[in-house]
Amino acid sequence: MAKTKEEREQRKLEAQERAEKRKATKAIKDAAKLANDESADNEPKLDVNELRKNLPISKEHNAGLPALSLPIDAFSKVMKYLPAREFGAISLTCTGYNYVLGGCRVAHVCSRLMRREDEEGLRSSCGSACLVGGLELCSGRKEAREILERSLTGGGETNRLISKKMKNSMKKNSNGDADADEYPGYARFVEEATLGYSAMQCSRHGVFPTFLQGRFASCSPEHTLLRIGGGGNTTSGSGGSGIASWGVAKRGQCGHGDREDVSEPKLLLGKIGWGVRIVQVAAGGGLVRVAHSLLLTSTGRVLSFGTAQYGALGHGYDAGKQLSDCLRPRYIDALKNEKVICVSAGELHSGCVTADGDVYTWGEGFCGQLGLGDRRPHLLPEQVTLGGLEDECVSNMSCGCRHTLVVTEEGEVFSWGLGRYGVLGRSYTDFTYNTDIGMANPEGDDGQVQGIAARPPPMRPDNIDAVVNAANNAGPVAGGGNGGMEDLMISLDALNLTLDDPSDQCFPKLVDALGAFRAVGVSAGHRHSMVLDEHGGLYTFGSGASGALGHGDLVGQEFPVKVMQFEENNVRIHQMSAGVDMSMAVSTTGDVYAWGKAKEGRIGLGNNNDICLPRKVDVGDANFKGVDVECGYVHSLIIGLDGSVYQCGGVGVDGKDDGQNTGGDGFPVLLSGYNIWHRIAEPKEKVFKQQWKKYGKYELKGRSGWNKDDT
Repeated sequence: MAKTKEEREQRKLEAQERAEKRKATKAIKDAAKLANDESADNEPKLDVNELRKNLPISKEHNAGLPALSLPIDAFSKVMKYLPAREFGAISLTCTGYNYVLGGCRVAHVCSRLMRREDEEGLRSSCGSACLVGGLELCSGRKEAREILERSLTGGGETNRLISKKMKNSMKKNSNGDADADEYPGYARFVEEATLGYSAMQCSRHGVFPTFLQGRFASCSPEHTLLRIGGGGNTTSGSGGSGIASWGVAKRGQCGHGDREDVSEPKLLLGKIGWGVRIVQVAAGGGLVRVAHSLLLTSTGRVLSFGTAQYGALGHGYDAGKQLSDCLRPRYIDALKNEKVICVSAGELHSGCVTADGDVYTWGEGFCGQLGLGDRRPHLLPEQVTLGGLEDECVSNMSCGCRHTLVVTEEGEVFSWGLGRYGVLGRSYTDFTYNTDIGMANPEGDDGQVQGIAARPPPMRPDNIDAVVNAANNAGPVAGGGNGGMEDLMISLDALNLTLDDPSDQCFPKLVDALGAFRAVGVSAGHRHSMVLDEHGGLYTFGSGASGALGHGDLVGQEFPVKVMQFEENNVRIHQMSAGVDMSMAVSTTGDVYAWGKAKEGRIGLGNNNDICLPRKVDVGDANFKGVDVECGYVHSLIIGLDGSVYQCGGVGVDGKDDGQNTGGDGFPVLLSGYNIWHRIAEPKEKVFKQQWKKYGKYELKGRSGWNKDDT
């Protein structure tokens, strides 16, 4: 109650202002109604800026929004066309919409998980953007509601963040139609897993490819990267934007700032996930005890860390003209002017695809895996323009052990690199120097060298003695010249001639054996490859060791061959991964299949030896539906629709043997306490504080040996 005259006048003015705002709001509604009644020719022109200025932001205004007057079923049909990011923006900026959107969650998630076909049954308006027929992960609204409930508990207790308002809303609405605070995070995860939709943060219209290897996880023979955590109370987005890593870390490939092995998933620090949103991961490495990692941010920047051998990180030389390992994520400055939409890491090389459809590669190129027309290592990213790839718009790529595959927007597949075992899916010409070129062989290959990296063969050009003489200033170079620096460079060029190889393994070439099939994704393994077409058909080629091709035998294939077991059983594939002599795939119904080397439970099919035909993987949950798989060497990961993560097999750390740390029966094990999409609190890095000791009136640090006699 105002006691003074000034206070009473102030309250009177405030009341007048509120009355004017109500009048302005009424005038706007009347004008809009009049505009609808009149013809288009006589439509009154309203000043938009004036309308915004007079628009009151209050609960009364939110309650009068036109969309809220729609029936809930009609409103749900409208909202299901909104992507998760826009869905979340509405729920955050408008209090009136927030509660109503809670009732639209079931319809929204159904539109992402249920199969939709047109009259001819050929094109899908909802479901996966990669596949013509879409997905069948949900049969109706009842199952969709169960999926939403499971998403909150998938992975066990994850310490996810729940707002106070959300807790109160869930108590009042036991039927699940609570506020929509948490749902946009899960919707974003579902859209990435099913539709393949992920928007760029820096671009209004930029999106990432619909098919990616390493969208949620990536496995190398030694370590694993997994997208979990992130979000919190920041604007970086929902959960799944952070990174956890574990495994062998002797070369810094886990990114924790040290070289100590990690036995369980450990979150990366440095604002990864809470200031920098990660949308794709790539774990590279082979059987030669070297490994590196790549991270792709939502702004199109690339971070790398791990071993810098042969320039696999793309940072070039450091100040000391050395290739030093990176123990923490570091941006690749050479790509700062490019918007990258896809990254991939091989054994000793890396690659990426830009928003313009260009391909860049860097690292070891001795087997032609960089596609730059030679066999030299390249320390910085360089664009691949040979073989007609400059005129193509590339959608996604995959780097294998010593080869690379890319898919264009037209559905064509190009391959390059070491063609041994038929991993290129095409014919090729031999290298000029073809002695002892190969790769490290998996354990158990009889009669072959194991665990040794391929090295350049010894070269002894005719003028090697002239090079030594020129370098030592010992006399003129054979064949003319003055024996100085010019002659030295000429002789060194002669030494490098063997690295300018004319073989078509050194540049991209079309895999024409696929014919008219339109490819949407590729996966390059250690010595075999996989291609997925738009109808969900799966093609494999390369080495048939351990039955990795899935054709029922151990025979290798030089050209793509369709996996007929899927075709005969009307199974369509949505996602796949090729590892070291093993393969895994996820169908459009959420079933997980695996085949190849099954020793030590590495593909979740028990402790078997070789499985030559695709077999369904049982995770121990009848309601489980998979959305992604990733294969390594002795382990693999399965991602569930609820965000849970299962591990098959395991990498031995701290000198221990490879194999599962839990159970030991060879079947998938749940990573308890981890869920990809859950928002969690940002971990704080422990900072050691130096202890100060007080001696008299002075405070000294690090001089604990002082005493009164010394002073």
